[in-house]
Amino acid sequence: MSSEMIGFIGIVLLLILFLLKVPVGISLLFVGLVGTTLIRGWDVAFAQLGRTPFDTASSYSLSVIPLFILMGMILSYTGLGKDLYRAVDSWIGHFRGGLAMATIGTAAIFSSISGSLNATTATVSKITLPEMDKYKYKPSLSTACVAAGGTLGILIPPSVILILYGIQTREPIGALLIAGIIPGIFQVIIFMIIIAILVRRNPNLAPARTEQATISEKLHTLKNVWPFMGLFFISIGGIYLGVFTPTEAAGVGAVGAIIFALLSRRLDWDKLKQSFNESVRLTAYIFLILIGATLFSQFLTISRLPVMLTSFVGGLDLHAYIILVFILIALFLLGCFIEGLSLIVLTLPIIYPIIMELGFNGVWFGIIMVMAINIGSLTPPLGISIFVIKGVATNIPVQTIFRGTVPMIIGMIICICLLILFPPLVTILPSLMK
Repeated sequence: MSSEMIGFIGIVLLLILFLLKVPVGISLLFVGLVGTTLIRGWDVAFAQLGRTPFDTASSYSLSVIPLFILMGMILSYTGLGKDLYRAVDSWIGHFRGGLAMATIGTAAIFSSISGSLNATTATVSKITLPEMDKYKYKPSLSTACVAAGGTLGILIPPSVILILYGIQTREPIGALLIAGIIPGIFQVIIFMIIIAILVRRNPNLAPARTEQATISEKLHTLKNVWPFMGLFFISIGGIYLGVFTPTEAAGVGAVGAIIFALLSRRLDWDKLKQSFNESVRLTAYIFLILIGATLFSQFLTISRLPVMLTSFVGGLDLHAYIILVFILIALFLLGCFIEGLSLIVLTLPIIYPIIMELGFNGVWFGIIMVMAINIGSLTPPLGISIFVIKGVATNIPVQTIFRGTVPMIIGMIICICLLILFPPLVTILPSLMK
């Protein structure tokens, strides 16, 4: 059996293990070890197994992950999400559909600290769904806004998935984080336009609210937003201006979150333990995936399957953008069945060399890829964001939630098309970095 065929069988086996709910890191380790053994022998396979975990876990660049996670957990457990929602709501909540728009805005700001789809979705749903239910918003609209807003968690920096993309492809992590800002803003605007259109066509989706906050009340609520914006501008702005490396920015952000939580008297010993405990758990999960992904990538490299596929695609008489569309459609379809983090580590060793061969910008493609995978989090049968919301809103049928997200999915596709047609929307900020 040729090494290329062994590589192909390894990918199929990995997909089967994912669908059987075998943990992602374990699946990657198993397939990488067995595949390397079949091609190079047990001695090489076990030599890599002994060396790769230490080399991966001791990498300086990876320290950015636990620090950004800790920053998000500290602010999440101190209850700042509710204050943030009240602040956004006081400014735009009185418009028809305003609470839904405030949900999108809250998710966008919270994403700038959280960096996680699941964390953003879970936190925002607990805060916003009871409020929208109080004002008689239809469940299809309220849950769709939470689901759509949650997808911003892996697009707006600091995004854990973009960091993993940079680690796997060796694209600059700072540039990837900065590149997500404009697409994230565009997606927020598109979501809000869709909400405005929906409530205009069907006013019953979101009844108008009579009361409105005064100017003094609006200004007073801004004190609840500045910690998020301050930490964002210090950490992400520091990366952009060349003051910090991504790791230094994450460290400054984590320490800043702890200092603010202490000054605001919102952080006690139990919350601090919860934040550290959850950060360690999530970091260990991600590091296990990265170790497995490294072994799996080494297996694919020695199988020469990526080289063969790259040569095959390069020899096709097709325009580069047509191939790109096929790749994005494949990512979307796989995203319907495989969680985003798993899909990144599964497909990048194969897709990234093809993208480079076609002459596309690696940072630009990272943003496009994440957005395509995001759509899968809103579609059946996996729909991880939908089931996170279902866990909070147990009285809402899952079919209602899926049906409500259809306009938001259309908006996400429109945003991807805009970024494909106008690449500078992604690359302009990274190109201006210090």
